[in-house]
Amino acid sequence: MDTVSLWLDNPAAAYREWQAHDAAGADRRPFAARSVVQHTAMFDRFLRYLVARGTTVAAFDAAHLESFFADVDNRCAPGTTTHVRYAKLVDRLCRYLVELGVRRGNPAADFVRKEQWPEDEPQPLFLDPAADERLQSHIQPQGADNDREARNRAIVALLLGTGITAGEIRVARAGHLVIDAVRPHIFVPKRGARAERKVTLQGFAIAALERWLLVSQCDEAEQLLFPAPKAGKPINDMLLGIIVREALEAVDFCAPDMSPRILRNTYARRQLLSGRNNEDVSRLLGLVSQRTVVRLRATIQPVAIESSDTSLST
Repeated sequence: MDTVSLWLDNPAAAYREWQAHDAAGADRRPFAARSVVQHTAMFDRFLRYLVARGTTVAAFDAAHLESFFADVDNRCAPGTTTHVRYAKLVDRLCRYLVELGVRRGNPAADFVRKEQWPEDEPQPLFLDPAADERLQSHIQPQGADNDREARNRAIVALLLGTGITAGEIRVARAGHLVIDAVRPHIFVPKRGARAERKVTLQGFAIAALERWLLVSQCDEAEQLLFPAPKAGKPINDMLLGIIVREALEAVDFCAPDMSPRILRNTYARRQLLSGRNNEDVSRLLGLVSQRTVVRLRATIQPVAIESSDTSLST
């Protein structure tokens, strides 16, 4: 099958072929392997969006892009560069498809001209060590906890003790959580650009999770670890956000963003403070780039080294 036909019949395969052999950045250098993985996951998301709206890579227009970017903005925290990254990816894709003759025009060009990388990225939000300790104490199970309280403590414990994302905890299964083992951990399946991984549970999170497994009677491996109330479906983002916010408020912590992201940042920063390097922490988070971890490391003040007193008494 020739290249044009492949783009029309199997755009996902065509994109992978392009990334592997021909795609390059602005400096005309091939993309790094990690970037290829990330770009492919982004394209797959864009392609699913097009298919759901009954169009193709050869036919989508500016209206489709405007709708897609609005959806991206709704799903991302303020201040992130996801919108810019998608605009650049789709622009690069369209220019290539025009060269091939698959498309007649590039509707992404106007979007890219309006976009620019933020000069100063927003400061990542996290719990300082004192607030982190207060929250670790707050999530410990209490004898009078009802099922809802046990669930909420377990959710915060898992987010704070592993750094997994809100999307990952929503689809976590009972069989993914392993507590009665030499190394208690959560298995996180491959999702988008993130490879599958196992993340060791930090000790403070174990008691709350054990209590939840007991009261929820999660006996089947494929059962959702945290199903939505009375629905049997994954817990939704709104309820997840409320649970995290209530826990943060309970320990007198207030920030512009009180979402699960702050627990993920806190986990990552805690790993950096313990001596792990950027690559290790990025791997624990399932990230293909070290960008997030580098920003978090920049918030850690270097320990001041006092110069020794070398003066001689006279």
